Amino acid sequence: MTQPLRLGIAGLGTVGAGVVKIVRQKADLLAARTGRPVKITAVSARSRDKDRGVPLTGYDWEDDPVKLAIRDDVDVFIELMGGSDGPAKAATEAALAAGKDVVTANKAMLALHGQSMAELAEDAGRVIRFEAAVAGGIPVVKALTEGLAGNTITRVMGVMNGTCNYILTRMESSGFPYDQVFEEANQLGYLEADPNLDVGGIDAGHKLSLLASIAYGTQVDFENVELEGIQRLSIEDIRTAADMGYRIKLLGVAQMTGRGLEQRMSPCLVPADSPLGQLQGGTNMVVLEGDEVGQIVLRGAGAGAGPTASAVMSDVIEIARGTRLTTFGQPARGLKQAQPARTVTPAPYYLRMLLSDKPGAMGKIASVLGEAGISIDRMRQTRHDSTSAPVVIVTHKTSRDSLDTALEAFSNTGVLLGAPVAIRIEEV
Repeated sequence: MTQPLRLGIAGLGTVGAGVVKIVRQKADLLAARTGRPVKITAVSARSRDKDRGVPLTGYDWEDDPVKLAIRDDVDVFIELMGGSDGPAKAATEAALAAGKDVVTANKAMLALHGQSMAELAEDAGRVIRFEAAVAGGIPVVKALTEGLAGNTITRVMGVMNGTCNYILTRMESSGFPYDQVFEEANQLGYLEADPNLDVGGIDAGHKLSLLASIAYGTQVDFENVELEGIQRLSIEDIRTAADMGYRIKLLGVAQMTGRGLEQRMSPCLVPADSPLGQLQGGTNMVVLEGDEVGQIVLRGAGAGAGPTASAVMSDVIEIARGTRLTTFGQPARGLKQAQPARTVTPAPYYLRMLLSDKPGAMGKIASVLGEAGISIDRMRQTRHDSTSAPVVIVTHKTSRDSLDTALEAFSNTGVLLGAPVAIRIEEV
């Protein structure tokens, strides 16, 4: 009889319990698709007594995930604890050093330590698979490493944080302001313990850096992802964008330019009738563009027990079948360190600002834009009172450097009340 693939699972939260459920309920299906039994031998979590909705009978228990990772009866260590350092990192490194393959859903750990871990894995003749770390149930890692391996990737783009997409689409559908929808999302359990990981773009930025590494053959470089969250967006921005035929998304974009690797995670206006514009609720979408294949759109659940556990099991099945892929699609020691490039691709921008209601105020703003080489495509005043005048401007295509020059100069005009909001209009 073919030897079973023996799993050790560290972390029995929503995803870990989902993995246990699949292994228990679909044993025959897994064996048929891999040619060998797949079974769990041991598990680890913070508490033995918690009801996780799935039986854990028949599995050994380890209080220490490092001890689990190095057990002789574990072939694949499944890390589902989370956290960029601490027990997750220690246990993963111990597993690799002990000759175990690793499957993880931990985007933060790989975004910060992926290069060193990939080198450790390859030196040990092991693999690290992380389909579940990016966009939940969407098989985007396999799409890049396998399905599109014959393409030069020209752009990676997507909505990679379902919580932010829920907040933005809920604001539009309900007319509620950001603070109210944020609290609603928190009550529903959609936000991380540190909400800034979601609304600040950090979680999605981790994911983007991993995809960029695969797409462009570079070392993971989360440090140089330009991050801007959704906290400053108002219901007025949502409404104005809709009136112009756009929707606002927290959009990640990675592309290799003549100056280097551009990686940014920021709010963008996208056409309302585009696939990204039509994306609702907590769903994720990743758009991949290759020179041979054109544009590929992948859409699906970005989180949750079923989708994420499905992604974990896709990696387990790959290992059970004997498929051995390098962590980021190329040998780790051959990955180049990318030259980081700040946003250089020209685009139109949406600007919202509050001006003092006095003669010549708009003229000063237009003059600053002109001096920065930025022309105005359209302009509107949303409402008006005796002291202030809210204004929305859409520019023609310009560089981010030119825009930043103008934004800095606005503060010297004496007519601006508060900081302006600037949102890129992305071609999708």
